[in-house]
Amino acid sequence: MSETEIAPDPVLLAAREQGRAALAEITDPSTIGAEAGYEVDEAHVLTLLFECRLAGYPGWRWAATLARTSADAPVTVLEVELLPGPDSVVAPDWVPWSERLAQYREGHAKQAAPGADDAEELDDADELDDADELESDFEDDLDGAEIDGDDELDADDDADDDSDEDIDDDADDTELFDEDSDDVDDDEDSEDEDSEDE
Repeated sequence: MSETEIAPDPVLLAAREQGRAALAEITDPSTIGAEAGYEVDEAHVLTLLFECRLAGYPGWRWAATLARTSADAPVTVLEVELLPGPDSVVAPDWVPWSERLAQYREGHAKQAAPGADDAEELDDADELDDADELESDFEDDLDGAEIDGDDELDADDDADDDSDEDIDDDADDTELFDEDSDDVDDDEDSEDEDSEDE
């Protein structure tokens, strides 16, 4: 043991049941696993570690920090918490907004540089080439395609022509009927004249 290391307080080391009981006040006792070591904070301050059995917290540890003010003082629980272990999955370090904004502006400044314009022009040219290829492929597909709807359109046109002829025939019949009716009227007029002569 080097001179900078502080020896753990044996009384605090022996108070594991007290630390476990303190943790049971903030979590289900079934989530507190086996002993996972300890960390010495000061001469009479010690943090006891226990495995965490909570789902979604692999590698995390329950921690109970104990202390005593003198050799004759009772053990006191200072703090209980859940701490990440060396292999646990944690969120990335927090970055202040001012730094994130500076990175954002720096990225835009690089895009606005002359070299960035050339790169964008190359990208645009590639996109145009891709569009031309798609258009030519589409035209090739159209050249080889057979359109089935033309026959149906021709059939519809023939049907329309037939219907027009039927309408013309009906009109002719109507004209004949009108002529017949005129003849009837003439016959009636002649009969009336004969009756007047008598």
